[in-house]
Amino acid sequence: MTSRAPLLPRLTAAMVSALAVAAITQVATTLFFHATNGAVSAQLESISSFFAISSLLLFVLVAIAAMLGLYRRWFITLPVALVISVIASLAGTVITFISSGNALTAEVWPSVFDTLRSNNLFFVVFAVIAIVTAGAAVWRAVLARSAASRAGMRTLALVRLPSSNLAEGELTHLERTPIDAELADTQWEKYVAALEAEGFTTVEVPAADGFADSVFVEDAVVILDNTAVLTSPGAESRRGEIEGVAAAIPGLDLGMDVETIELPGTLDGGDVLKVGRTVYVGRGGRTNAEGIRQFRAIAIARGFEVVAVPVSRVLHLKSAVTALPDGTVIGYAPLVERPELFTRFLAVPEETGAAVVVLSPDTVLMAASAPLSAALIEDLGYRVVTVDISEFEKLEGCVTCLSVRIR
Repeated sequence: MTSRAPLLPRLTAAMVSALAVAAITQVATTLFFHATNGAVSAQLESISSFFAISSLLLFVLVAIAAMLGLYRRWFITLPVALVISVIASLAGTVITFISSGNALTAEVWPSVFDTLRSNNLFFVVFAVIAIVTAGAAVWRAVLARSAASRAGMRTLALVRLPSSNLAEGELTHLERTPIDAELADTQWEKYVAALEAEGFTTVEVPAADGFADSVFVEDAVVILDNTAVLTSPGAESRRGEIEGVAAAIPGLDLGMDVETIELPGTLDGGDVLKVGRTVYVGRGGRTNAEGIRQFRAIAIARGFEVVAVPVSRVLHLKSAVTALPDGTVIGYAPLVERPELFTRFLAVPEETGAAVVVLSPDTVLMAASAPLSAALIEDLGYRVVTVDISEFEKLEGCVTCLSVRIR
């Protein structure tokens, strides 16, 4: 889990994770050679000294790489870890060689590279293992604790990087059209930046590469006061998305209770709309009756009223309706089957204008594709922040889908 907010927490996490990697690599490599050389105590200091400079360089390189995104995705972490480890080991060997008074001639270089098949091979192996395990874990833990410490003054928003196979996402009501992956990544970054600009501390749930719809993190968990309800996705292809979110919740260090919707019940977070102490739950293609029954029991025990709403014209309930800060439910009328179920309902002129993210009592986030709806909301006295999420709208996504707000 990665906080994307202030620079200082990221720098701290980078330094601490790099220190952990360097220390583990130094100790593991030293003890390995000590043991394989008969555990002669007199050799321990010389072995440690030989790898000391390499470990120091490893610390520096890992810290820099962490700031640049080393731990964002595993398929980035692994090759970068290998490159960093090789560079640190070779550079350390060269520096140690020169500092001993030796001349670095052309004839010496083959011997330097040969160390990758002997002494430095084990340094590289231990370093790579340390980076992808301890380094990644420490990085996420430090940032999660930092995010939690700021939560008293700010609100949190869980977000998740788009998967590399985003274009393969499930579609129900739309025809498949080409997805510009690079543009989608850019739009996601701007969406996250918009949340941060409005005072949210964004926390990245570990990426779930291979799960095309995982960027729509809202579907994986519903927050009810201090309880996180892990969902049971209606699409079988999405059920693997829950694991990473489940692992992230304890890391927030907010002392949240955790409940789970179990099969055969299915429930997507996009079908859950909270308006005060009333929770509207869409009964549609992704959320079934058993899922609603399980969710109702959890919600009622925490003082919420649950109202089930038929959904068949859109993917999720919040594709059709969301709510303004004053509790007025807004929606695109042709897609809302039972508007009378809502205490107050206001029709908007565009389909994508039905979705708003409440940022504060007087500010909402909306899609740039709904200028008429944005103008309507502004005319009601609200400040509207708009973001372009066109690539995600091609996959039946909206502004609410891309984050989980925790207040």
